[in-house]
Amino acid sequence: MHESKPSIFGMSRNELIALCQQAGVKTVHAETLLAEIFRKGKTSLSDMTGLPRALQDWLQTHVDSSLPQLLARQRSGDGTCKMLLAMHDGREVESVLIPAAGRLTQCISTQVGCAIGCTFCLTATAGLVRHLSAAEMVMQIVSAQQFQQQRPRNLVLMGMGEPLHNYDQVARFLHIVTDPKGMAFSPNRVTLSTAGLVPAIRRMQQDALPCNLAVSLNATTDEVRDRIMPINRKYPIRMLMHTVREYIAQRGGKRVLIEYVLLAGINDTPADAQRLCALLDGLDCTVNLLPFNAHTGSAFARPTEDTVSAFRNILVQAGLVAVVRDSRGRDISAACGQLRTEISQRKQA
Repeated sequence: MHESKPSIFGMSRNELIALCQQAGVKTVHAETLLAEIFRKGKTSLSDMTGLPRALQDWLQTHVDSSLPQLLARQRSGDGTCKMLLAMHDGREVESVLIPAAGRLTQCISTQVGCAIGCTFCLTATAGLVRHLSAAEMVMQIVSAQQFQQQRPRNLVLMGMGEPLHNYDQVARFLHIVTDPKGMAFSPNRVTLSTAGLVPAIRRMQQDALPCNLAVSLNATTDEVRDRIMPINRKYPIRMLMHTVREYIAQRGGKRVLIEYVLLAGINDTPADAQRLCALLDGLDCTVNLLPFNAHTGSAFARPTEDTVSAFRNILVQAGLVAVVRDSRGRDISAACGQLRTEISQRKQA
């Protein structure tokens, strides 16, 4: 993508209609563009059948349809595939494809780095470099289609970055991917994961963003959450959970996902499980328990399987829906930031 030209991947249906008008062709060709680019994943304008030559020539001159460079790709024994992509300015982001039971889920990055500073997250160690544009988020999906020859069924905004810290571009991305005449992802198959930016969650509910909400909780006391997720000092647990309950009520009882990374000896005790039950009492939610995916240099460790099982059993006995999501792609450094860090270290060696 060149800064002098707008990327076609970041354009809404109305903007594509405007392009047709500017090119002097019928606006009905915007529908063809939507299908060719956003559903079929084509990037070569000359390969887009059904477009007038005049429109093809105009687009070649006025818009950019190039994809990021694929710097590295790793495939796990469990089928997980991780891509490292270089954007137009050379900044690198990761995107992960996770296969399961006939469907493919893609983790989308929303920033280069992250400013939230969760102490167990490798991405946070680099700090925030910049936000990604909606076009750069869409490019991750199109790149995956090109490299994997398969379109993802589910999208999860929980790659590199805090999505709600980049609210405007993320909202634009969500409207592009859920446009029924464009990429046509069901909003029920798109999930946005946040560390808990309370004002942005409220804005989400006001704007009725077309996606599911996942909240990365990871602790049951402010003392622990302050330590592992500094954002808690500004938006403590009580405030966050009150906002989540408001979100559910105002979105018509829409179920939320509570994510809980289990860190050995930090937040994985029976007492933590009991406090989590109290925090979630009466909340329409599913709990994803995520045993920590250890990485080199981390001060945290992965709990034992027995510890994880005992934690989950307490939640289930309290009537909560709790699922253990084991880390996928552990043999290929599939945790957020690991592949990028690994490649960077090789360059410096």
